[in-house]
Amino acid sequence: MSIDIRDGGDHRAAVSEAFAIVHEADAIFSPYLPESELSRLNRSELTLETVSGLFTEAHELASRFAAASGGVFSLRNAAGEWDLNGLVKGWAAQRAADRLKALGLANFCLNAGGDVVAAGSIEPGKAWNVGIRSPQAPQQMMAVLALSDLAVATSATYERGEHIIDGRTGRPARGFSSVSVIAPELTTADVLATTVFAMGVDGPHWAAERYPCSVLAQTENGTLVEAGDLRRWLAPAE
Repeated sequence: MSIDIRDGGDHRAAVSEAFAIVHEADAIFSPYLPESELSRLNRSELTLETVSGLFTEAHELASRFAAASGGVFSLRNAAGEWDLNGLVKGWAAQRAADRLKALGLANFCLNAGGDVVAAGSIEPGKAWNVGIRSPQAPQQMMAVLALSDLAVATSATYERGEHIIDGRTGRPARGFSSVSVIAPELTTADVLATTVFAMGVDGPHWAAERYPCSVLAQTENGTLVEAGDLRRWLAPAE
């Protein structure tokens, strides 16, 4: 995670608090840490009644998205174990951004593994430019967005391979190579990017009809698919 702050002053303490929020989420939800609450839940050492309040909050949010998507978005991985990674990164990064705002910061860009919260502006009157990389060429941009007080998340296969599971089938989703979602906050953008990718061809318009979001997706054969008010957020060509 990186944070670019454009407000004046020394904000090291605020940044430390933001990073601490993300580290806390990792300690609770990581499937790679044996003593995380998620790992202990999967070993039946904890139950949904005995997990922490933060775990309960994230679980309830994920459950609502799972229900709204008809099970496309899933709270379990292919092996049937609890896995909230489809929500936790965006949720934790948004909590970190909210903490920065609560501490008085208004103009910053928080980037959590390619998922971005763009708060305020990079300079007076100029939105943050956020590039969406091409699935075919890492150095090329599929689009550049001009964002202010918005978030964008991308789900794709170009770095981690076929890791996005369709909760209806338990199998890797196919059809898209990249899905990006713009929304007012990162939790929704992150979950919807995963859900749209898993849902397939119906996903972009499903998301745009039900949530305040815009979608830019590319199919495996290179076709671009738009939904919502996407063109409103495209940066002017220079």
